Amino acid sequence: MPEKQYLIDAITVNDSWRLFKILAEFVDGFETLGDLYPAVTIFGSARVKPGDEIYEKTCEIAKKLAQHGYNIITGGGPGVMEAGNKGAKEGGAKSVGLNIELPLEQSPNHYSTLKIDFKYFFVRKVMFVKYAQAYVGMPGGFGTMDEIFEALTLIQTKRIKPFPVILVGRQYWMGLQEWIRNTLLGSKYISPEDLDFVTLLDDPDEVVHTIKKYVIV
Repeated sequence: MPEKQYLIDAITVNDSWRLFKILAEFVDGFETLGDLYPAVTIFGSARVKPGDEIYEKTCEIAKKLAQHGYNIITGGGPGVMEAGNKGAKEGGAKSVGLNIELPLEQSPNHYSTLKIDFKYFFVRKVMFVKYAQAYVGMPGGFGTMDEIFEALTLIQTKRIKPFPVILVGRQYWMGLQEWIRNTLLGSKYISPEDLDFVTLLDDPDEVVHTIKKYVIV
């Protein structure tokens, strides 16, 4: 067999076996989270530390939501994810950590009471959306942006039912909101009603109140 054909066949076999690994991650997520309701997913930077304003505010928001009957889902790692899981645990709700296997930054935090490990980002993202009735975005980087815009795209295209997408920290998010309004809307790449998909807030009590209006426990 020519070497080139051998390599093509080997890649095809590896891809086929990868499908089983992907399917296994979906099954694990569905079976583990099947009875999780209601839940709020919290995103944000893995780089904030305990004692930072963002960390402590995240913990407060998660705890208040937990005390009102909402389970909390995070990416299961450090920073904002840890703060969200800590608040959920302190508030008496399920503290879900959907951890991703990464060479840097990501290691499971010890506040998660329900943990699932993922290798594939896209499988993990399905779990975030499928089992959340609201999103809370704290200040963060590319990963946070990815998760927020994933939800906005699915809502805009009516692939999922609309749910609250709350960005916490007006000072941090205002520039992005203005760019969306001035550039995206100004270029007619989105519709005026698309701006309503996102709510900017600062106060933890306002976050809870906004979610309670849309998601009844």
